[in-house]
Amino acid sequence: MASRLNPYFSFPGNAREAMEFYQRVFGGSLSTSTFGAMGTDDPALVDKIMHAMLETDRGFTLMGSDTAPGMEHDPGNNVSVSLSGDDADELRGYWEQLADGGTVTVPLEKQMWGDEFGMCVDRYGIGWMVNIGQPRD
Repeated sequence: MASRLNPYFSFPGNAREAMEFYQRVFGGSLSTSTFGAMGTDDPALVDKIMHAMLETDRGFTLMGSDTAPGMEHDPGNNVSVSLSGDDADELRGYWEQLADGGTVTVPLEKQMWGDEFGMCVDRYGIGWMVNIGQPRD
């Protein structure tokens, strides 16, 4: 297998809900493993997600988990996931779903460089940037 780089999200106990949301947005196949399936018998953790992976037909891979016991969930604003391309309908569809219930920080609209661009933080606290490229002369 070739090396891959993909985002891995940490959630404060709602990883299953968040990853199922991303599956509705992007499609694809979602696999999950719970702490219980890996041997944990702590009732507070048995059904929590130790690892989830969403692989889409478009080649996207998103991974995530609930914050492990003893680790602090400390979301930051120094990383965003960027979606870009020239399939305007597809990217607008992703944008609409990701922004729904979240916070739009830059509306998806034409920018000075000629592309449509927007930024939002979705309902799970993940930052997204969407850039719809325009044909270049």
